[in-house]
Amino acid sequence: MRITPTKVPGAFLVTPDALRDERGSFYEGWRADELERATGYPFIPRQINYSVSRRNTLRGIHSVSRPPGQAKFVTCVRGALRDVVVDLRVDSPTFGRYDSTVLDADSGTSVFVPEGVGHGFLTLTDDACICYVLSSAHVPGTQIDINPLDPDLDLPWGFTEPPLISEKDAHAMSVADGISLGTFAHWKDTSPDALSAAARRT
Repeated sequence: MRITPTKVPGAFLVTPDALRDERGSFYEGWRADELERATGYPFIPRQINYSVSRRNTLRGIHSVSRPPGQAKFVTCVRGALRDVVVDLRVDSPTFGRYDSTVLDADSGTSVFVPEGVGHGFLTLTDDACICYVLSSAHVPGTQIDINPLDPDLDLPWGFTEPPLISEKDAHAMSVADGISLGTFAHWKDTSPDALSAAARRT
């Protein structure tokens, strides 16, 4: 597999090298050793979630406060979607920067989203299914929701008609609100170096 950095430090694209023949294909979707080599710290799965959405559904931007914090390994297992990660780490040199890529079941490409980075997607097909492998179990009250249409972020969703969006996401706070409320994690606590040091202590 090929693991390449995105424009958001600590976030990576993971593209498998598929073996194909007349039967179909086979590929490694995730390897702990390869991901740790790229990120500098171990990713230990604690929970796996799936969501299924009709075409033109917009979900996000979501993150998790620290503690507990949460990294995500995100894969589209059916259909296709436009995936976006946003740096929400206060004092990060790339705060507010985003990276966007198309994930689809045919390619098997995944995105690794580190702690403190927001994540969202727009589905491009009906019945699209996304799998999240998570580094922490769900803790009620720790989710951070940012409006995916926040004009300060100006994310390149690319929809041509109003997307389907939950009331929660449509009325979520802006990035400016998150800053003023002290909602976001700090870069010093969630940078690759900090997470690597924390992993060594556990």
